[in-house]
Amino acid sequence: MASCIICGSYTKFEKGLCYDCYYDKENRKALSTGMTDREYHFRFSMIKGRIAETLIQELFLALRYKVFKYGMENTIPGIMELLQGVESPEAKEISSMPDLVVQNPKTKLIHFIEVKFRADGNFRREDLAKEYPWKNAFIVVVSKKHIKCVSFVELERGVEITPTSKNYLGDRKEFETDRSIIIEFCEFALDFFESV
Repeated sequence: MASCIICGSYTKFEKGLCYDCYYDKENRKALSTGMTDREYHFRFSMIKGRIAETLIQELFLALRYKVFKYGMENTIPGIMELLQGVESPEAKEISSMPDLVVQNPKTKLIHFIEVKFRADGNFRREDLAKEYPWKNAFIVVVSKKHIKCVSFVELERGVEITPTSKNYLGDRKEFETDRSIIIEFCEFALDFFESV
């Protein structure tokens, strides 16, 4: 069970603070990491996203797919910091680049893959940019328990990913996946994201 790093009482997160210690300003100052709350959450979200992306990259490699990192942080190194806080159509288009390009080893078909981590397992159309330009992309959602997938076209039609929805990556005909491998990677996700 996770305990507060200051007082030792129960907390939701390992190496975290309990409710009382979290809201005690003196404790917050003493534990300051030098980052603002905004910077901290930005970096924390980036790390979760990269773990999810690596998980899916390795999953497709285990399925013998050719996998290419395609997202903005791979094609234009350093762009993330440059675009932070920038609101322009160009910045939005760059930041919406799918994370991966995968090629099916049998059919040779190529697919764009956008990877998202969602602790609550929910994903809907509103979670993507309004003018999302990658109409033929697949969105793979990694949660603590499942790896699910929906196409952008399906999102446009109102299909959503929820904790109870049945849109599992292993059921997608486009990918011809091995369910046993996907289950193993779901176990990896559980290990990595258990305390998030």
